[in-house]
Amino acid sequence: MHTYVYSKAFIFSHVISKIILGNNQEVELNNAEKGQMGSKSRGVFLTWNDLWVTVSTKKGGSKSILKGLTGYARPSELLAVMGPSGCGKSTFLDSLAGRLDFSTRQSGEILINGHKQKLSYGTSAYVTQDETLLATLTVQEAVYYSAQLQLPVSMTKSEKKQIAEQTIKEMGLQDAMNTRIGGFGNKGISGGEKRRLSVCMEILTRPKLLFLDEPTSGLDSAASYYVMSGISRQREGRTIIASIHQPSAEVFNLFHSLCLLSSGRTVYFGPASAAIEFFTRNGFPCPYLQNPSDHFLKTINKDFDEDIEQGSAGGRRPTEEVIDLLINSYKSSEGYHEVQSHVAEICHQGGEMLEKRSHANFKTQCLVLTRRSTVNMFRDPGYYWMRFVVYVAIALSLGSIYYNVGSNYRSIEERGLMVAFVVSFMTFMTVGGFPSFVEEMKVFQRENVNGHYGCLAFVIGNTLSSIPYVLLISLVPGAIAYFLAGFRNGFEHFIYFALVLFISMMVVESLMMNVAAIVPNFLMGIVTGAGIQGLQILSGGYFQLPSELPKILWKYPLYYMSFHKYAYQGMFKNEFVGLKFRDDMFGNNHIMSGEVVLRERWQAEMGYSKWIDLVILVGILILYRLVFFLIIKTKEKIVHARKTSTAILSNRSTQIMAKSLPASPLHGLTPPHDTPTNNR
Repeated sequence: MHTYVYSKAFIFSHVISKIILGNNQEVELNNAEKGQMGSKSRGVFLTWNDLWVTVSTKKGGSKSILKGLTGYARPSELLAVMGPSGCGKSTFLDSLAGRLDFSTRQSGEILINGHKQKLSYGTSAYVTQDETLLATLTVQEAVYYSAQLQLPVSMTKSEKKQIAEQTIKEMGLQDAMNTRIGGFGNKGISGGEKRRLSVCMEILTRPKLLFLDEPTSGLDSAASYYVMSGISRQREGRTIIASIHQPSAEVFNLFHSLCLLSSGRTVYFGPASAAIEFFTRNGFPCPYLQNPSDHFLKTINKDFDEDIEQGSAGGRRPTEEVIDLLINSYKSSEGYHEVQSHVAEICHQGGEMLEKRSHANFKTQCLVLTRRSTVNMFRDPGYYWMRFVVYVAIALSLGSIYYNVGSNYRSIEERGLMVAFVVSFMTFMTVGGFPSFVEEMKVFQRENVNGHYGCLAFVIGNTLSSIPYVLLISLVPGAIAYFLAGFRNGFEHFIYFALVLFISMMVVESLMMNVAAIVPNFLMGIVTGAGIQGLQILSGGYFQLPSELPKILWKYPLYYMSFHKYAYQGMFKNEFVGLKFRDDMFGNNHIMSGEVVLRERWQAEMGYSKWIDLVILVGILILYRLVFFLIIKTKEKIVHARKTSTAILSNRSTQIMAKSLPASPLHGLTPPHDTPTNNR
């Protein structure tokens, strides 16, 4: 009784102190959003009842991944979802967050504050198991850019920066603020710091609902504890659900509630501190000084099918039998009926409908993404700089091989060969930046699915940031090759040469962006992109003249679809129109005009000028970028179709079970205590 009174007094004093003192960030956010982003309500109560998730099998049948789960998550608490590998933890989180793909079928009720409603931007956040971060940025830069994208336009840059720095300190990353994130081949922050950084970037808007998928995966016990303790400190007013594989005893002590799964079924759901008693009551006590989570997972893991010892006189029983015993014991226990009562009471009490929060406007998003992408491209040597060095070396080689080609009959072939090499192979090497772009795409997909910004802002930002680097690659190596070879004099002719090279490189980059959007694996993507370019080179009208191309497929439509056709002919016209060539072969002194060479040797279409070829190239570039936008926009629509509601009902839909509510409030629904449960 004294403990209960003390707890009530503590909670009352805590609430009064929060009202009087407040939280600096919440006050700032409230002032900026006129209360929109503050924590004015009792938080988010998430419930799920009879939740099933099934997938289709290759033989035409179906397989259940989740089987009739029922439970709840409450504000200011950390709910841990545990179980052996393949038990359905990640699927469970994806189901609650509305992230299941269309290959799965979901049934049951998932309600927020007793309502079916959208998980709109700013109301929830999802931290995936994989760290998808830009390795070239520092911790401070990554969080600051994210803050500029996520926080509302009504806030000033200084306010956003202040919130970003405060959030970094809350997650214990202040000592690594100026350290680059790092990645493959580049040493940066540690794995635990990357996990905390991922969380840091998702809680800038102070979401009321936070999902974490395996936040300690791949970390040692010390790093796991620091990550989870940092997350636990962020639980005030926030509902946190984390799937976790095998936590240490220290991490296990941070959990308020525990959902233990095995093969998609609930073995136990309730207070984490009562789980040991549940296993002990059923004849599987936790050995002295052993980590409780290790004991739980060993008992319900049927992958190795070892017999489990039950009590002192129970003998050894098969794992499958033990799991069935625990599941049946849980379903017949008072705790299971209390869970159903809690779910019914939460739904009966209801609560506020979550509203979508505002973020940066479209202009700000484009500017921030352009700036961030420019920094990433500048610092990543594999994006453009290595290609620049290679291009300079190739340009010097071309210039020395075709040095001062002259104007004799042989120079006709030499000019054509050099143009073909520049258009075909120098643009072909643009695929070298594909792996770096794939990493940037992964970051985009994570941020886009979390609602940080839209597809169009990403396309514009990536396009604007790449233009200076591609232009540099076009001008410097292009000038070296052009003037060493002794091509046409005149600034206009060189500028046209460089523009065709620039647009062609941008077209190939756009082509590889389309490939990356469809084939995210960079090895398969490079092969696919190289194959497409190979077909375009063959059908471009140089390696086989247009009149000799087979009419079916190669002439119609590939010849007219290939951007090489317009690049070849544009450069040919730029180089040959107005020149005179001396036919000195076999002792002839015949003078040939460049127009005759274009018509008879290269079979160029002379009905329009070289500038029309350039305009067509620009049109192809715009078309490729538009196709890229449509691809990622379609993917966004598919993903968000799953997020439109937290409850997608099928034929297995059920209603929340009608339960008579107790006369007095349930103890589980009283405001949660500020200290985590002690399970030792």
